[in-house]
This record gives sequence, C-alpha cells and structure tokens, in this order.
Amino acid sequence: MNNRLLLVNGPNLNLLGTREPEIYGTDTLDDVFIRATAVAAEVGFDLRAFQSNHEGALIDVIHEAKADCDGIVINPGAFTHTSIALRDALTGVGLPFAEVHISNVHAREPFRHHSYLSDVASCVIVGAGVQGYEFAVRRLAAIL
Repeated sequence: MNNRLLLVNGPNLNLLGTREPEIYGTDTLDDVFIRATAVAAEVGFDLRAFQSNHEGALIDVIHEAKADCDGIVINPGAFTHTSIALRDALTGVGLPFAEVHISNVHAREPFRHHSYLSDVASCVIVGAGVQGYEFAVRRLAAIL
C-alpha cells in the first residue's frame, strides 16, 4: 500500500470561489485541497491533487495513479455526464474511487442527473458542498 490518494478535479473547478457561489459556495480549490489534505493526514494518507479543464490530462493523471496511489477522489465536473473515456480510465486502473459533486446534481437540470461514473464508483457524495471531499477521503480510507 502506498498510503496516497489522488484528488482529481475536472473542468471549471479552478473557478471555485467565484463561479456561481450560490451553487458552489465561496471556498476555492486551494481551500478544498487544504481541507482534504488535513483529513487524509488524519486517516494516514498523503494526498496529491490535480485539476484540469482537459479530458485527456485527467485520463493521463488517472493512469499515472496506478503506480503510486491507493484510491482516487474525483469531481469530474461536467465530464460526469459526458465522458465514457473517463469512466474507462477509472475502471482500467482498478483503484477504488469516490465520485464527489459539490451541488446536489439531482436537484438541478435534467442533463446533470446521469453520471457515467456512479455505477462503478466505490461511493458517491452529492450535495454536501466542499465538505463532500472530506467525506470521500474518509470513506476511501475506510474501504482501503
């Protein structure tokens, strides 16, 4: 076991804190990383973080995680609803992963109700705000 988790954030999550704060809150992506890192340390894990607006870059970092990570926390953003390639990368590396969404996607537009990842995720955390990342880290640590 490597005692490391990968935290992946997809498109537009670099705008946290300024993008639609009524939906996503005012915490930034740096705030998310600080909070998730603290929880990871509590449960005996290091945390490596990555964010990209590009699907291929997300796939590459997921592939790389197979070498030195035990699990993945991912907020795929809009790729949740569109990316079979992201699903294939996650299932291909065979690491347990937690799918996180800051808002309650089921209470939003109908196109956000479907996830290509949920049925293969170890857990799905929806609508808990940025605290959802902390829940995901704790859950993956328990699974591992």
